[in-house]
Amino acid sequence: MAAPITQKIESKGRPPEKKEYFTIIRIMQTDIPGNKNLLTGLTYLKGVSWGISNATCKLLKLDPRKKISDLTPQETEKIVKFLDEEISKKLPKFMLNRRKDFETGEDVHLTGTDLDMKREFDIRRLKKIRSYRGLRHATGQPTRGQRTKSHFRNKKKNKVVGVQKKANKPSK
Repeated sequence: MAAPITQKIESKGRPPEKKEYFTIIRIMQTDIPGNKNLLTGLTYLKGVSWGISNATCKLLKLDPRKKISDLTPQETEKIVKFLDEEISKKLPKFMLNRRKDFETGEDVHLTGTDLDMKREFDIRRLKKIRSYRGLRHATGQPTRGQRTKSHFRNKKKNKVVGVQKKANKPSK
């Protein structure tokens, strides 16, 4: 979109200083600092990992070291179109974040708010059918088999205080 704005500040007897301001680029409803590399900047998007970011750069033939602020509008549109529509077709199935979808049975890759909504609907479905994982979600317990004796105390309503001694009664 926009290149960094540079401003020369001149003062008496000193060489001019360069002061650089970077812009914030908005891609898929996410603000990305313009001074980040493309490879790093794409990971700011929800649902885009380092592997997906690297694959996006390679498949679209973009330089991963290029700054986000140096992207042209055409390149930005190409990235958005790829992440929205083409990613499920061009990447191998093991890289996708939603394989064998419960409702459709398809392998898709979700990004942004779609990922949040699907996750929330999955948790609601688990709670509704009263599965073990659903019950663990409902009670605020860990769902993947972790121990709870010494961890996950911040989710409990009654905090464990520790051992308290009885107060001594005053002697008569």
